[in-house]
Amino acid sequence: MNFISNIWSQPKTSAAGLLIATVTIAGALSRQGVTLGTAGTGTVVMLASGIATALLGLLAQDPLGSSSTELASSRGTTAKLGAWALIALLVQLPFVSGCSGTTVAQDIVNWTPTLQSAVAAVNSTATLLAPADAPIFAAATVGFDAASNLLVGQAKAYLANPSASILAQLQYQVVAFQQQVNLALLQAGKISNPASQQHAVSAIQEVSTIVSAILSLVQSVSSKAAVARMAADSTVKTANVRRYVDEEMAARIVAGHYGEPVVLARMQVAQAEQNSVLAGF
Repeated sequence: MNFISNIWSQPKTSAAGLLIATVTIAGALSRQGVTLGTAGTGTVVMLASGIATALLGLLAQDPLGSSSTELASSRGTTAKLGAWALIALLVQLPFVSGCSGTTVAQDIVNWTPTLQSAVAAVNSTATLLAPADAPIFAAATVGFDAASNLLVGQAKAYLANPSASILAQLQYQVVAFQQQVNLALLQAGKISNPASQQHAVSAIQEVSTIVSAILSLVQSVSSKAAVARMAADSTVKTANVRRYVDEEMAARIVAGHYGEPVVLARMQVAQAEQNSVLAGF
């Protein structure tokens, strides 16, 4: 019976535990494609998760006690609840979990200006490299323009006509682009001139961050069988290019896109990378 008395004596902590459990279970159900029906433009699962996260945030900001002992205790509890609220919020973020195929397609389209800017930066980077390194870089990145245009075009097509066939094309194209980017990173890593290599890797990684975000979005609304097929087509794995990834740059790019704190984006990027590796990418 101790657990019952603990619930009664620690109502705030118990309520937080229940809300965290709700968010965690909702996130797991969402990733498995379980919706429990629709609610507005989303699903019942995502609605429950969103409400639980909001309540957890409010709970973390309850007024502090009046005495010094209560004050210290409340501060510690509030700090812990605030941290849990931040972690639980990760389940809600579209970059990690997604909501629907249409939502994901819209988010990919929203990435278009940043992706196009990154590809344009790649195209102009060759002028910054040593003469001997520029041809290597140009050959490694030659397909970026076409790949980005195809990816955005298919996202727009899915947005206009959500269908399994167009989603399959989107799945294929994002993996194809990811493979181009990963191969380009490996080629850039072979550049011997340190300054040239830094310029080359940095430019490619900006594109890589965006493509990885899009891959996570597409992965979040794909069936297990589809993700397995996508992973099988991914021959150059995330682990192969991990040493070239600047996590701080990736976090800044994601934070800028979603208008969120960089600290949250760091957690987002790490979670998305973990999901990608576990899926076999």
